[in-house]
Amino acid sequence: MATKKILGIGSALVDILTQIPNEQILQELNLPKGSMTYVDAQTSVKIGDKLSYLGSQKASGGSAANTMSGLAKLGVESGFLSKIGKDEVGEFFEKQMTESHVRPLMLKSDTPSGRVQALVTPDGERTFATCLGAAAEMCADDIKPELFDGWDFFYVEGYLVANPTMLKKAIETAKAKGLKIAIDLASYNVVEENHDFLLELVERYVDIVFANEKESFALTKMEPEAALSFIAERCDIAVVKVGAKGAYVKRGDEIAVIPPLEANVIDTTGAGDMWAAGFLAGLMKDKPLQKCGMMGAIVAKSIIEVMGAKMDETRWEKIHAAIAKL
Repeated sequence: MATKKILGIGSALVDILTQIPNEQILQELNLPKGSMTYVDAQTSVKIGDKLSYLGSQKASGGSAANTMSGLAKLGVESGFLSKIGKDEVGEFFEKQMTESHVRPLMLKSDTPSGRVQALVTPDGERTFATCLGAAAEMCADDIKPELFDGWDFFYVEGYLVANPTMLKKAIETAKAKGLKIAIDLASYNVVEENHDFLLELVERYVDIVFANEKESFALTKMEPEAALSFIAERCDIAVVKVGAKGAYVKRGDEIAVIPPLEANVIDTTGAGDMWAAGFLAGLMKDKPLQKCGMMGAIVAKSIIEVMGAKMDETRWEKIHAAIAKL
């Protein structure tokens, strides 16, 4: 049987990760803890200046890009579609994706590339201030049917609802090409602000939905297990992650309860992205639902033990060893 391949679409962003000493800084910057807030270029620079005394790390980011990188590390052929600027930040992003063995399908713009100020509080929770830059310019005219040739799955980050015309065309085009559609709901405030549109996408096009407890509540106004059933009635596979309590997965009448894995939490950046990577890697290799969920949990556990959404080869070797024991 041919190996399945996955194409992701999302905002090509470079993460600037800063550990902050307290939540007061978030209040001063008017950033709700645990949320993703869109900011303009001027505000992004202002935040960076305010945090400069704390030091920072830089890495290619963006939700779907993180998931594609994780999938590539797990042996799945992956690609990523987005738009970047003709600048050093864009070159940095494209180079990091290539080094992660993800095929970058990068459209180019004269607008500066997107970047994210990621603020990490002492409890490991992250708050994002996102300046989309060139990534926001991807439009419906950029979506060509041939982009989807040769791919089996299409993975979408929920943040793209900010660009509904482009997103709907991308999903419709991928679906018409026979691809399975997976979406991560991204952030509870994104779901709240785009509730009806997201629900329509799920009901009409989406095969796999990833949500955390807050996001599933924002979509359904239900607690996790009820939300799981609500979503599963509208797609093939529903995933509701409940943080330190684990996760629930439902496909038809089959329910998998994924237990939590003990972790030394440093930074939750990329946890949901990597959970999706582990789960999809299992699914694309036709593993049982329970094993897919455990693969997601193993990769997510590993990423929250480091700063940022990237892991070194030693940690990936441990991930592969843990998965092999399932």
